[in-house]
Order: sequence, then structure tokens, then C-alpha cells
Amino acid sequence: MTTILLARHGQASFGQENYDRLSELGETQAKMLGQHYANTQRRIDAIFTGNLVRQQDSARHFWQGYQPFAQANNDDMAIATAINFDEHDSYILPQFDEFNHKDVFVKSVGDFDNQAEISAEIANAQSPNRRLAELFDQAMQRWHGGNNDQDYIESWPKFNERAQQALEQVRTKIADMCLDQNSTVLVFTSGGVIAAITAQLLSQGSQTAYQLNKSLVNTGVTSITLKSHRAHLLSLNEYSHLFSEGKQFVTWR
Repeated sequence: MTTILLARHGQASFGQENYDRLSELGETQAKMLGQHYANTQRRIDAIFTGNLVRQQDSARHFWQGYQPFAQANNDDMAIATAINFDEHDSYILPQFDEFNHKDVFVKSVGDFDNQAEISAEIANAQSPNRRLAELFDQAMQRWHGGNNDQDYIESWPKFNERAQQALEQVRTKIADMCLDQNSTVLVFTSGGVIAAITAQLLSQGSQTAYQLNKSLVNTGVTSITLKSHRAHLLSLNEYSHLFSEGKQFVTWR
């Protein structure tokens, strides 16, 4: 059976002006995943990413960790051309992009009139990072709630629909590439997409997806198997490649 591995990107720049950029730790986390798969001889037959910088860079750093170790451990693995970074169209699937968190955040924080007031509230808080997390949690609750869908560029129902389409697109790619039935495909995406797909596989709704999203670790991997044209959840948020090296490598934001 074919296995699809949905990996959340490495730690990005939460709280910074440009979130869509891996931190140094995020780069290390992606390399650690690559080294872990190489050391355990986990063959990866194809790699895809969303269109976001943090997703693409996670794949690049994964490959830096995976390829040399794979070559050293198993010559057969080295011949696998899982990804060609020179051909963007061959591995980028925009359906795996995260929701527009800026839109969700700004439109959901009703006590403030503009972004400047939100920034001032966070900056003046005793613990800015904690206050940012509180406000973001409020924003996510509102977005998932379903009572204000018209306010957003992409409402939760529309985003959820896109996430399910993303999984179907991978299945189509697998068929087009004529990969064998025991192939393994790795996709670097974001927490919201993984949570939406997982909740659907569990026949659950938006609130379950939100709770799942909060639990997903940077570079944590969710495994899905394809058998008889049906998708099944095999494992959720696996991150032993980080935990075995120390708790300091395990992050959620």
C-alpha cells in the first residue's frame, strides 16, 4: 500500500513581521527528520510541498539531511530522485498552503480597529508572546465557529474543502508518476492542512480540526495509507526524530 507522509514545516518566525521564514531551529528540525529517515532506511519516492517559503525550505533542509546519509547507508536509496528543486512545477502543490493567518487574525480581533492597535496591545503586554497566543486563539475560535464565514478571504469550510482537494491531488500525482504500491510520498505542508485532512479521515468537524492543529509539532509527521482507493489514518504527529535528541528541539510555534 502507498503511504503519504504529511510533515508540518519546521519552526517559522511566529510573532515576527515575516512569519513565512524558518528559524534556525526550524532548519535544524527539517534536517533532523531527513537524517532520521536516512538512518532508518526509510525510502522516500517523491517529495511535494506547498507554495509557502517555510514549506519549500523545510523540504530543502530535509533533503540536505536525507540525501548524504541515504547515500552512505544504502546505495539503492541514493539513485532515488525524489525531488528536483530546479523544476518548481514538479513538486509545488499550492493546495497545501496554510490558511491566511493574517486575515483570520485581523478580522477576528474585534476589540481593535486596526493592525497598529493590535500590535500596541501585544507590545505593551507583560508577556507579549503569551498575549499574542491568546489573541490568536480567540481568532481561531471565531474562524472555526462558522458564524462569520462571510468576513474572511477563505472561510473555514472553503479552506477545509481545499485541504481535501490537496490530498486528492497527491493521489493523482502518485498515479501519474506510476509509483509502485509500496511507495512512500512526503509532503511538507502546514498544521491547518494536516488537521483538516486528519479530522475528515476521523469523520470529525472543525472543532476537532482546531484541537488537532494546536497539538501538531514542527516537522511532526502524520501518516496516511492508500489502500483500495481509500485513505486511512495510520499515525498522527510522530516526532521521535526530535524527542530523541532532546526536548529543546520540540516546538509548536
